[in-house]
Amino acid sequence: MSTEGTYEDATQEVDGEEPIEVGDLLDDPRTDAEALCLCALLWSPADIAETVSALLSAGDFTRVAYGELFEAIATQVRSGARHDPASIASALTQGGKTAGHHGEQLVRALTQATMAGGPPEAAGHYAIAVVSAAYRRGFHTAAASMTEAAERLPQDALFEHLVTIGRAQRTATQRLSRISAALGQAPAGRERRDPPVPRPHRDRGDVVSVTTIQPSADED
Repeated sequence: MSTEGTYEDATQEVDGEEPIEVGDLLDDPRTDAEALCLCALLWSPADIAETVSALLSAGDFTRVAYGELFEAIATQVRSGARHDPASIASALTQGGKTAGHHGEQLVRALTQATMAGGPPEAAGHYAIAVVSAAYRRGFHTAAASMTEAAERLPQDALFEHLVTIGRAQRTATQRLSRISAALGQAPAGRERRDPPVPRPHRDRGDVVSVTTIQPSADED
């Protein structure tokens, strides 16, 4: 029995549902922190764009096209040029980066980011989400590297390889903390301490006094 089919067969409606296209399997940019971060940057004022673009790098993005798009935005910002969607599209075209299949992917990424819906004031928030995800991916990469090293490296080189990876992850940890602090958000897991909360209480003679009460751990 033949199992061959056609593209039309693969996109036929099933039980009255709409056909599934290849594009339907892509991530929705409205729920993608990377797309939302780029969107916020595209529509943000110069001061926000300068701060965020100076802290992130193209390597923080999972999709190569998003990384290249970020670099295009950062280049415009550093030069003092406009960095809105139309200006970025023009810069990509003038740089000869919109030709061929790769160029189509880059233009599609720009369109997705433009329409993602990330508000400019949330650029820092989404930037931290992007860096945090990249930080976590780094540990997956480190684990894979150690697994490969355990199989391929000489025994006397294993510990030094582990130390090298540990130093790289420590640097990544410090970078995440620095970016989080610069953008106004403590890294996940850092204890947050609220200022003392003044609470009035009545003393004898109905005289109101104020007692400062430190918040308990349950109130954090």
